[in-house]
Amino acid sequence: MKQKVPVSTIMTKHVIKLNLSDDLTKAEHLFKKHHIRHIPVVNGNKIVGMLSYTDLLRISFADAVYEDETDIDVTVYNMFSVEQVMARNLVKVSPETTIREVSEILASKEFHALPVVEDELLVGIVTTTDLIKYLIDQY
Repeated sequence: MKQKVPVSTIMTKHVIKLNLSDDLTKAEHLFKKHHIRHIPVVNGNKIVGMLSYTDLLRISFADAVYEDETDIDVTVYNMFSVEQVMARNLVKVSPETTIREVSEILASKEFHALPVVEDELLVGIVTTTDLIKYLIDQY
C-alpha cells in the first residue's frame, strides 16, 4: 500500500454545503437529493460547522411515532436552526494531510467526516466512505 498519499487525492472537491442562514428543511432536502450523510456549514466560504443526517434524526425522533412525518419534520425543523443543531468544534485537515493520518483521526473519533481546509477556506470533505473506496482500489 502506498505511503504518504495526500487526502486531496480521495476527498470530495465539489462539496454540497449549507449556509448558516439555511433552514433544516433545506438540509434534509440536500441529504436526500444527493444521498449524503454530512454537510459542511459555511459563513461565506469559511467553515463554521458540520451537520450530519444523524443530527437531523436526533431532533426529529417523532417521525418514528407518527405516520404523517412530513408535517412533523417541518414543525420540528422550524423549532431549530442549522446553527443550533450542527457540530461546531470541528477537527479539520489540510489537503496535504495523509490518508493514513485521516484514517487514524476517524478511527479514534465518533464522527465519520472531516472538512478539508486550506487557509481557513473549505476545499473539500473526506468521509469514511471515501477511505473504504480507497482501500478497495488498493486490492
